[in-house]
Amino acid sequence: MIDSPRAWALEQNDRCTVFASGPEATIFAESRPFRVAQHQLPVWKAVLPLGGHAELFQPGRPMVAAPGLIVPPQLAHACAATSPYIALFIDSWLLPSRPEPILLGSGEVRRVLAALGTTDSDSPDTRVDLAAGYAELRTLAGRPSLLDPRVAHAVHLCTTRDPNQPIASIAGEVGLSAPRLRALVRQEVGITLARLRRWGRLRTAIAELPDSTAALAAATAGFADQAHLTRTARDFIGRTPASLRHADAWELTPGSCLRAALVVGEGRGRDGRHLHLDGDTRRSRPESTCGRVGPAPPRAHPASGTTARRPCAR
Repeated sequence: MIDSPRAWALEQNDRCTVFASGPEATIFAESRPFRVAQHQLPVWKAVLPLGGHAELFQPGRPMVAAPGLIVPPQLAHACAATSPYIALFIDSWLLPSRPEPILLGSGEVRRVLAALGTTDSDSPDTRVDLAAGYAELRTLAGRPSLLDPRVAHAVHLCTTRDPNQPIASIAGEVGLSAPRLRALVRQEVGITLARLRRWGRLRTAIAELPDSTAALAAATAGFADQAHLTRTARDFIGRTPASLRHADAWELTPGSCLRAALVVGEGRGRDGRHLHLDGDTRRSRPESTCGRVGPAPPRAHPASGTTARRPCAR
């Protein structure tokens, strides 16, 4: 069973990576520019740069740049943000189907960021309103058609409630055979049930990364092994789990320290350990006290070329 919403932030010097997931949407955000390799998501993705622009690369087509992008499910692409950014992921059936990306103007990006509770001058933060962000995206992309209730129940189980429940068991709950359920999901959603299940497991594994190794996160989420998790991450989001949590993915200076935080319901445990809880029961961690060998390299501001040092917002 999966509890939502879930949120965490990984912080290093002036760089921060943020994850938050709820019933309406999932976000991943970074306080630096980033580019991901070609991938094919089974969900909608909105790329919302915080002051820069988004770039979309499709095989055999010219690069497209805009203040923001909404990328439809199953579109093979690579993308980049030239500034800190928020990526907002929406399940495929929660927006109307369309084959081409939606280019967002700067005003539309500001509206979505405002709905989420941030602005284009903020660092990424976990304190976002996912429901409001989804509602604003729906005004830009349109309202979806209602799903067959049997399909709605099946995809909820596979992506959110329990991605490890056998498909035959799910089919029995809705009064269908497993083959008929698979066909009905493909017809209504446009994506196979197996692919939707892998997305649910990936989201679960990413939620577990601050508290465990990649191998343990893979096992918790129901992947066969760590290699299966890594392949799924590359296929779906264009990067590896290591790039989400490992210090070396951020080009850290030797001896610098990484602090993991679950940032909803902050407090301290009985032993004085720094705690951030997100609704799950999670093990506390000692607050890091390791020192830095040297200052972090300054980050260039995308608009002015000057350097800026901003801590991860809370």
